[in-house]
Amino acid sequence: MKYDFCLQKKDGVRVPANMLYDMTNSELKINFGFLTEKNRRKQNSLQISELNSGFDVVYWYRESDITEIKADEYGCYIDGNCSDQIPLTFITQIPEEGNYQVKITLYAVKEVKEVYVFLGRRRLAYIGTIQAGHCFEKTFVTNICPIIPRGYSNEMKDSTLDITVIGEEVHLQHIEIEAVKCRTMYIAGDSTICDQSADYPYYPYHSYSGWGQMLPYYLETSFAVSNHAHSGLTTQSFRSEGHYKIMLDRIKEGDICLFQFGHNDQKLAHLMADGGYRENLVRYIKEIQEKGAQPVLVTPLARNTWKGNDDTYNDLLYGYALECKKISEEFQIPLVNLHHKSKELVTQLGRDKVKSYYFPSDYTHSNDYGAFLFAAYVYDELLKNGAIQEDHKVSRFQWNPPKVLPEIVPPIDWDFIEDPNAEKLFENLDNPDDNLTRVGALELAITAMHFFPTNVYNDAFVDIVGHELYAGTVECAYQNGLIPEDMIKDNRFLPQNLITGREFMEIVMNGYRSRKGNQKLDISFETIRNCQTISRRTAADICKQLHI
Repeated sequence: MKYDFCLQKKDGVRVPANMLYDMTNSELKINFGFLTEKNRRKQNSLQISELNSGFDVVYWYRESDITEIKADEYGCYIDGNCSDQIPLTFITQIPEEGNYQVKITLYAVKEVKEVYVFLGRRRLAYIGTIQAGHCFEKTFVTNICPIIPRGYSNEMKDSTLDITVIGEEVHLQHIEIEAVKCRTMYIAGDSTICDQSADYPYYPYHSYSGWGQMLPYYLETSFAVSNHAHSGLTTQSFRSEGHYKIMLDRIKEGDICLFQFGHNDQKLAHLMADGGYRENLVRYIKEIQEKGAQPVLVTPLARNTWKGNDDTYNDLLYGYALECKKISEEFQIPLVNLHHKSKELVTQLGRDKVKSYYFPSDYTHSNDYGAFLFAAYVYDELLKNGAIQEDHKVSRFQWNPPKVLPEIVPPIDWDFIEDPNAEKLFENLDNPDDNLTRVGALELAITAMHFFPTNVYNDAFVDIVGHELYAGTVECAYQNGLIPEDMIKDNRFLPQNLITGREFMEIVMNGYRSRKGNQKLDISFETIRNCQTISRRTAADICKQLHI
């Protein structure tokens, strides 16, 4: 398949700037073309990020047409405002699933310091600079494979190849696509590794990204990446929800499979590191080896979590990383110690500076800058432990967060549209007029500050036992330094005691400092501090003001 995008046809099917991909008309289906807001709104399949480019217009432009595609003698390009942030996405139907080689030719009218090429579900294939008046030509490989999209329970066929270019007035000139036989690197895991979608206008800092979708940049043509990681998955649900079967049915001798779990396993009592987590990983390893493929364990990505009472790093995933190391030694398989490398980054930069590598106000999920860096860690470790061999020289583009991080807000002249993803915190608060208990205060603070709940209880207090419904809440608060020392007497927390205003404010401020450091607040809570009791409604209103 060859496609030309210049006004004068050269070698391939001519694609005009106004040709939009459209499979809705049974009489005249257009099985290749560009993707814009117009045809995305029209076709449901284009609204499922896992079945297309992984880019979607930010919600306040959802009903607008901001993608202006034009063509000249140099090819097709994005015109208008923010042309360096609007994706130029070309879609074509492919005959069957498998690995494909994609050759792309671009042209820069003027120097473009950052040009991005994404393939499939927003997997980074290239980032670099193109000089003014120069053509850029490069070959990539990508994998097309069925997937179970988020929110769906059944396997869905992926029948298109999506190619996205972002760069100020960068011209798309030519694309060549052909099936290719090459090794495949399969990925199993959770939200920290999966193919995350992103809004446009594109800001890397404000884009969720799993490191798995950045790995193709480093692998180039040595492996095609097939990423089956999804948000919320554990070592158990990856199998039970059908994702593993898709991968297992296709993996073959010589392929590699990366496993990274832990973030969600730790929330379930039966998936503790040395329990169900270990058992599930060992089973995966044996099954992949039976296929003649190479399993690789990746320790879970470190969170940017700190204790509020003493400002020390709070390593919530150490046990899972340690168990991966034990399994790799026992079964003599490669280990990528991403937990160690990412923890080093977090602790060396500190809570505030490292935030530029994580999605805003998120302490678990990286943005594109972070995922790009973490993918480099993984690639280097794969080389170091012999899982892969270096058959090419990677040009390491210096892609770093800007010193001043942009704030992304709707235009001031735009009609208000509610963010569909915005949380309605404590909208259905139970018993709002009841006086707040100590354990109730912990629940509100943990929710507002986005701490990570646990179903584990390590017997921190003699008056709380593990089977209590709130035991995990107390453990989470204890681990993160939310509980003031003067609330503990004789190793008792007294969870059902009514909390005073002063005690409540100490808890929420410990939580706030854990997330924000000693950042000054413009809000005064002195009247609350003097209260002997506080209602659940009042406490919830305070938590909303301190919501992270």
